[in-house]
Amino acid sequence: MSPRPAPRPRPSGRPSRQGGRPLHGGQVGQRPMPSRDKEGLGGEQVEGRHAVLELLKARRRTIQRIYIADAQDPAEILDEIERLAQKLRVPTQLVSMARLDREARTEGHQGVMAIASRLDTVPLEELLEQANPFLLVCDGVTDPRNLGAMLRSADGAGVTGVVVPRHRSARISPTVTKTSVGAIEYLTFSDVGGIPTAIEQMNKAGILTVGLAGESTDSLYDLDLASTPVAIVVGGEENGLAALTRKRCQAVVSIPQIGKIVSLNAGVAVSIAAFEVARQRAQRQ
Repeated sequence: MSPRPAPRPRPSGRPSRQGGRPLHGGQVGQRPMPSRDKEGLGGEQVEGRHAVLELLKARRRTIQRIYIADAQDPAEILDEIERLAQKLRVPTQLVSMARLDREARTEGHQGVMAIASRLDTVPLEELLEQANPFLLVCDGVTDPRNLGAMLRSADGAGVTGVVVPRHRSARISPTVTKTSVGAIEYLTFSDVGGIPTAIEQMNKAGILTVGLAGESTDSLYDLDLASTPVAIVVGGEENGLAALTRKRCQAVVSIPQIGKIVSLNAGVAVSIAAFEVARQRAQRQ
């Protein structure tokens, strides 16, 4: 039997702090539901090795502190997090795994957590002024894992901006951040008062607004998504597109399926649609 790797050593000058007050202020176990109006888009608590590493790499936000659980097995990604944190002069603190377990808001923090400034947002007009916009519009997506998966696909497909409503929508919680694997650090967000009004503004700006609805008889693959700016609009997990949102979209399409299940998970649907836009644009170049 091969010997077990030695536990991750504790860096000198970084004593572990056991017990005591919570890692980021407040009281342990008391987490009131945040208000989007008061708290903004969110994203302050970042959990997971890849998410924290991308937070450091992107250099778009102020990072107050990074917490790393001690006695972990050696890993290159942990070394990279510590190296970048030191280079950027971000304080790094070793704590017990049990303490991180108490403070984390996801099931798999992987022994790393960061506290950073909240994500910034920009006015919708700024997204519309970009060259050849490719937008993702989330109309009432409330499942944080779905939202995280959508944002990961959005970054991979080259989405230039994400539009979310201030109400009836998931914030960028630690679950969203971890599921997106750090994609939130590279996306540009705009939070708007109402999605239908935002879609009307996009239509006037010459953007093709495409709603995704599993019951539609029109196919996504019949649209020309390469010769015009595009906004993919996705609805909530339970009820899909709101009636007024659907009415404002210039096209409402489905993704053709062969199997017996008639609807795709919202995150999967967004991934397929976003990469179809990317495919068509790549072929046109």
